[in-house]
Formats: sequence, C-alpha cells, structure tokens
Amino acid sequence: MHPKALLDACAELVRLTLTFEHPADAMVSRFFRDNRGLGPRERATLAETVYTVLRKKLLFDHLAPSGYGPKERRLAILGFAHSQDEYARRANASVEHGPRDFLKSALTDQEKNWLDQCDTIKPDDLMERHRHNLPEWLVQPLKDQVGAGFWPLVESLAQSAPLDLRVNTLKEKRAEVQKELAQAAIKSVATPYSPWGLRIEGKPALTKLPAFTRGAIEVQDEGSQLLALLLDAKRGEMVVDFCAGAGGKTLAIGASMRNTGRLYAFDVSGHRLDALKPRLARSGLSNVHPAAIAHERDERVKRLAGKIDRVLVDAPCSGLGTLRRNPDLKWRQTPKAVQELTAKQSAILASAARLLKAGGRLVYATCSILPEENEAIAEAFSAAHPDFELQDAGQLLAQLKVDGAQALCSGGESGTGYLRLWPHLHQTDGFFAAVWTRKR
Repeated sequence: MHPKALLDACAELVRLTLTFEHPADAMVSRFFRDNRGLGPRERATLAETVYTVLRKKLLFDHLAPSGYGPKERRLAILGFAHSQDEYARRANASVEHGPRDFLKSALTDQEKNWLDQCDTIKPDDLMERHRHNLPEWLVQPLKDQVGAGFWPLVESLAQSAPLDLRVNTLKEKRAEVQKELAQAAIKSVATPYSPWGLRIEGKPALTKLPAFTRGAIEVQDEGSQLLALLLDAKRGEMVVDFCAGAGGKTLAIGASMRNTGRLYAFDVSGHRLDALKPRLARSGLSNVHPAAIAHERDERVKRLAGKIDRVLVDAPCSGLGTLRRNPDLKWRQTPKAVQELTAKQSAILASAARLLKAGGRLVYATCSILPEENEAIAEAFSAAHPDFELQDAGQLLAQLKVDGAQALCSGGESGTGYLRLWPHLHQTDGFFAAVWTRKR
C-alpha cells in the first residue's frame, strides 16, 4: 500500500477507535473486515499505530496541537512513528531509516519538521501525566500498592504483551510442542511459572499450525494458566468454572482432570460460550458441559449446591490488569463502573460458594489491579463466611512445584497469601486470586 494511503487508513482507524463506542479490538477487527484488501503488514501497522495512540494518549494529546491537519492524522503520525521506533528497539535496529523513511514519505514538509521537533522533547521535561499516560483516578491506587515500582509498572503497561501458549497436556508434552514450533521457525521458551506454558517471539499465524488445528496449543497468558493450576482439579471430581466466558481456563482445568469427572462451564452469555465450542472440539475433552445461566442464582446453580468439589470464580472485572493488550480500558473504565462491578463480584462469589461441599476448594480471581476488586472482596467474603478457611496461595503453588511461588503472592490482613501478579514483576497480565476451603 502507498505510504499516504496507509497513513490515511491509520488516521481513520484512530478516529473510529477514539469514539470509545466499542472495545478497541472489536473496532480494529471490524475495520479489517470492511477493508479486506489489507495485507498482513498493513494490518499489523494499523493495529500497532492505534494501540500506541491508546497507550500514549495523554502525551500525544499534548503534542498534537502544535502539528498540522486534522487531529486524528496528527495522532496517527505520532502513533505510527512511536510504534515503529519500539519495533526497531526490540529488534535492536536503527530507527533512522526504514519505517521512519516510509512514514516521512507520506508527510508534508511541515509535518516532517513537526515530528522532528516532537522527537527532541526529553521524557524528563514532561509533566508526570504525560509520562504515565494514565487517568488520574487510577494513579494513586497504583502508587499506594507498588510504591517505587510505579514507574517500572508504567513502563511495562506501555509495552505490548508477549504471546503465551498453553500446551494441552491431555494430548502433548511441552518439550515436544516446543520442538515442533522450532521446526516451523517459531522460537519459544518455557514460561517460568506455569508448567504448561510457552512464550513465543513475534506474532506468527498460529491458527495455520498443525499443533493448533489438532488442539495441542491454545493462546493463554501465563497468569491465566496459574489460576487454573491453583484450582488443582483432580481426576473424577465435580468442578465448576462459574464465569467461564470463552473457556480458556475451562479447557486448562479439563486437561488437568485428565478428561474425567464432570466440569460445568457456566456463564450468563451464551454468545461467549459459543466461542468455546470450536476450542472444545479441538481439545479432545468430553468432560466439559457448557451451560448458559440467567444469573448467579439460576436454578441450575441451586440444584448443584453442596455437591461440587472445586469452583473457580473468574469474576467480571475492570480488566485493568490487561492494559498491555487492551489499553483502551483505562479510558473506558470509570470509578463508578468499578463500584458497580464490586457489588456484582461480591454477589457472584457468595452464590458460587454455595456450590461447594465440605472440604471443597473455592478460587476467586480477577484480571484487575485494583484492591477494591481484589483484597477488599476477599476480606469481606472471609468475614461473612466463617465456614470458609482462607488458604495460602503461595504454599499451594509451592506444593504444585511452581518455582518462586511465594514471590507471586502478597499477604492479606490475616497474613495468608493471595496470588498477586504484576506485569513489571512477573511478565504476566495483572492477576489476583484468593483461595478458600469449605470447613463444613
């Protein structure tokens, strides 16, 4: 595609995305469907430009007024330039030629001069808000939690996330899949914590790989894999994935059960559960039973009360632990929306707890980094349910032979550890999990 046409397309996609009427990934996918003539490189450039604008929105909003032309074009120029600079940095290549030359061939002389002037601005000369690129309501809660780790966290959130795979251990061994990927010129390393995970370089076309089509691999962040591992579902048990969504954790749990027992995948969205069907077919699992429920007090839930060995509640949340993948969330979420979510999280957790039999295990998890969605929910549940005993997540993971398990956890008010994953510390999405055992 001609550089000017590609930049115009970038500007249009930026304009559409910044309406925030739909999630960024949905908007990008729709744009690609409406413009099927785009090749893989053009799609990659468009997506990275838009996501860079979302990650650095406050900085670009600060720089854009000194430029020329429509604002979405100015933002697209900055996003294009910064995304290509980051690509060159990761590849340890010069940013003076190649992508920058391609971009500048689409610019007017005024725009070139403006972009060069923007490049001379040093980060230390910027206001704090233009460096962290976070909404103000989110800044202090993060500083309170991570202290001196705030700026390393900010830096990690400004990067794109690595691509993690989960090996379906029902079908394959991790080492064998790693060799197969290497034969396809895809480099990978074993994830440091999950025994099922591989982290790969770049973004290859995984769906075309034999390992994918036969169900040997699934895309899944290592942190998400650890949630399924923490549930530690056994052969022959009755297990519920209470907020299953598209079923990534369901499939991991089913494999750990060695395709025995009975695994219910509940969700209030039948549409999300539909996305599980092709994945389930590839997985080789026959012990999974998806079921759409009307709400957390659905009759299907009541009929199973006191009968279940293990329950995972991966609750609907703000998703702010996934900002590397979904940077639009920081602009689409609000304190009011989070407050509404916490009420829903408490209700779902209380209902799910009724499913457990004596001795059963309950795991509450989110992909949020906010304490009101995490520790506050767990501590309120413990106080209201004395028949549930909080377990130390670090000890449980250590028993499962997870290296450095205690470093993945933080203590609650009781001193018992919660799983607490951070992008800048663990190279996973931000995750939280609390674990209880029902005493009676």
